[in-house]
Amino acid sequence: MTLIKNIGRILWRIWFYLLVLIPILIFFPFLLLFTTSEKLYPQFFWVARNLWARPILYGMGFFPKFKREEEIIKGKSYMLIANHTSMTDIMLMLLASKNPFVFVGKKELSKIPIFGFFYKRTCILVDRGSPRSRKAVYDSAQERLSQGMSICIFPEGGVPKEDIVLDNFKDGAFRLAIEHQIPVVPMTFADNKIRFPYSFFQGSPGRMRVTIHSFLSTEGKEVADKKEMSKTAREIILNELTAYGIS
Repeated sequence: MTLIKNIGRILWRIWFYLLVLIPILIFFPFLLLFTTSEKLYPQFFWVARNLWARPILYGMGFFPKFKREEEIIKGKSYMLIANHTSMTDIMLMLLASKNPFVFVGKKELSKIPIFGFFYKRTCILVDRGSPRSRKAVYDSAQERLSQGMSICIFPEGGVPKEDIVLDNFKDGAFRLAIEHQIPVVPMTFADNKIRFPYSFFQGSPGRMRVTIHSFLSTEGKEVADKKEMSKTAREIILNELTAYGIS
């Protein structure tokens, strides 16, 4: 019985990678066109959100369920943050906001065939071991925010170890938000770690609960307040995870 379950999970994982790849191949000419200019990024975002992320989640048997304490306003810039536990965090974040936003993500993902080609053309890549790279990320994020985009950063800086519910937050997202005087939008992803963990033989279809918390205002705050804001955001997400029975 264990062998059959493992074979089923292997096939299920393969299906995930096919769902990631197939829309990219189908819409390749359009994606290529929409990544030729930053002005066309909203069109790329629409395709990524509706024709890539949505089919992947529902095709895997994942059913997002959003609880919104405050609504994201169309045309306004935000700093989107969430806990990071799964590859599906990317797809779920795309569904969480209709407003176009740009991911700040690990440089290593750009090496993934085909996906990595568009990843490096549309995301802000960071090499966490390089201070120069972190400075370049900051400059790129500032440019995108000045264009009216939102930014998404997973402030843990990566996926925490299995026994850590929520890692400490880094300050970069909060510094950017304060300097540009844009709200921080904390989100709690409650089920991604259970539904699609990095452990190959675990995971299952089911609901994916998301809480979009009340926004944290940066009005009147200074860069020196970034650590306090980071602490507040982490406590909000950790408390929600605890309320969901995740510890």
